[in-house]
Amino acid sequence: MADKAALITGGSSGIGLAVARALGEDGYGVTIAARRPDKLEQAATQLRDAGLDVLHIAANMVEEDDIKRMLEAHRERFGRLDVLMNNAGLGIGGLIEAAETKKLDMQLDVNLRAVYLTTRDAIPLLKEAAKSAVNGGAMIVNTASIAGKQPQGWLAAYSATKAAVIALTEATGKELANDGVRCTAICPGFVDTPMTDWARGQGVPGEEMIRPEDIAEIVRCLLRLSPAAIVPEVMIVRPQELASGATP
Repeated sequence: MADKAALITGGSSGIGLAVARALGEDGYGVTIAARRPDKLEQAATQLRDAGLDVLHIAANMVEEDDIKRMLEAHRERFGRLDVLMNNAGLGIGGLIEAAETKKLDMQLDVNLRAVYLTTRDAIPLLKEAAKSAVNGGAMIVNTASIAGKQPQGWLAAYSATKAAVIALTEATGKELANDGVRCTAICPGFVDTPMTDWARGQGVPGEEMIRPEDIAEIVRCLLRLSPAAIVPEVMIVRPQELASGATP
């Protein structure tokens, strides 16, 4: 069994893949989960070719049974869970008055409901890992967004779900504080991933975006902190946003 292990949803590309690579390099056994089996298999192959200990599980975060199956597969493979990163998410832009209920439900289900359910079902494993003094406790990292801090028109549903993730993260942290499980919501601006392809058409070039590896380094930093250091949230913005006062 691994000495320490992490589970990352939305782990087949972008932020999730970067964090999986970083934690694998740091000696974690890593489970990556995503909805598309082909893309997930490619990501897992990349990580294994780099010599990392990786399990990949195809799972649709809309399906509660898939979430349970994912966690059970992780437990069977690694026997422990030191880091849970709820990273799977999607954003669908559009005006509220024109929004389709189906698209609203997709964002609520993936961005919020799945985070809640995965966290709920992972808590026993996280508490158990936190009992080990040598590991300094366990951690939940939730990928939120700057849109959850500074809500955006045209992204109303997305902004609302990410604001809810921030609140959920803080509430979870309060519940688990005495169990040695720390919780942090990461709230970045535009990150250079497939999810922000649309922004390139709006005049935001990829080279001006936050790198997925930047998020991975923040996760590494959080894990190096002492158990006494609690960071409820981290907000990351680009220089252009600071200079103009604009947000994504």
